[in-house]
Amino acid sequence: MSELLLPPEHRYAKRIKEQLNEDGSELSILNLGPTHPATHGIFQNILLMDGERILEAEPTIGYIHRAFEKIAENRPFYQITPLTDRMNYCSSPINNMGWWMTLEKLLDIEVPKRAQYLRVIVMELARITDHIICNSILGVDTGAYTGFLYVFQFREKVYEIYEEICGARLTTNMGRIGGFERDWSPEAFRKLDVFLEEFPAAWKEFENLFERNRIFIDRTVNVGAITAEQAMAYGFTGPNLRAAGVDYDVRVAQPYSSYEDFDFIVPVGKSGDTYDRFCVRNAEVWESLSIIRQALAKMPEGNDFHADVPDYYLPPKEDVYTSMESLIYHFKIVMGEVPVPVAEIYHPVEGGNGELGFYLVTDGSRTPYRLHFRRPCFIYYQAYPEMIKGALLSDAIVILSSLNVIAGELDA
Repeated sequence: MSELLLPPEHRYAKRIKEQLNEDGSELSILNLGPTHPATHGIFQNILLMDGERILEAEPTIGYIHRAFEKIAENRPFYQITPLTDRMNYCSSPINNMGWWMTLEKLLDIEVPKRAQYLRVIVMELARITDHIICNSILGVDTGAYTGFLYVFQFREKVYEIYEEICGARLTTNMGRIGGFERDWSPEAFRKLDVFLEEFPAAWKEFENLFERNRIFIDRTVNVGAITAEQAMAYGFTGPNLRAAGVDYDVRVAQPYSSYEDFDFIVPVGKSGDTYDRFCVRNAEVWESLSIIRQALAKMPEGNDFHADVPDYYLPPKEDVYTSMESLIYHFKIVMGEVPVPVAEIYHPVEGGNGELGFYLVTDGSRTPYRLHFRRPCFIYYQAYPEMIKGALLSDAIVILSSLNVIAGELDA
């Protein structure tokens, strides 16, 4: 049997034997995962160790076994949104909005400006919660629990805004083709105003707790560094690419949902190490807050929270109970009986961890002919073995944490 076909632990066992024969030093095999608090998800890394130092690593994914793409190819378009929720579940609304925008590109639907601005607000809230989770847990992995406990309450405040918008918190199933299923309530805007008032001071304190902290700096500076060339070769996007010095952001390169109407900076790092990834995400939170404030200030008057597309937008529930035509439309839309064009399209959005893309092929039927999700975590996780080679075991933990690998995006 070819050595490449052997499981990594068997190949490593051979290496251990060879190493012992050569110089008598002792190597060992360590399983980091698949169920271990430090992996932040269900995936495994088989490490060949020389004491505390990592000589080689081989990742294994697929422990969730969900087959989302194939399930989606057997579902009507409206019933695919809950699947997108469960990819990067730390910022579900971005996944939802990206899917709806993909279908709107397919169907050539123009979304009202107000609905686009509402989408921008909810996507930036989702980006903030994603970065809160990543950076506060990176603090935990370096031994600082306080920051995590302090800022996590604000993720809950964002979830309360989600509840006002759609009734859900983590997996939101938010929105519809053409906009939202209902207009935002006054309470949603009130809770948003409270968040915008209270959160900035807390986030500034969080930054102060870490960015000049001697212990945190020693644990993160020059740890897990990756060059711009390496990052691009691996297909990095999002904060991990920008931390390496490349200012690519889908919101700027290919604007969608009226992002071109807003002024914001794309934070960029230099060294591509764990510390830069942390600082870039910190800075992006401030830009997201600015975008939300701009969207509220520029919000058009009226109640245009969805496009005028009766073939794809569910009629009001009270009409369904009393009108046969509304009942028919409701049935046709839910069951996917409205025809769609035959097309092949790709639509990207800037997810919490990079370019989240939807590649959709249709044949005119009620389900996708092919659907592929471009999950940023799945792509940049390939670089992890190279990034930890030669590092200490403790470094491997913080490097993985700073990449923000979400297990839901590894196994779709």
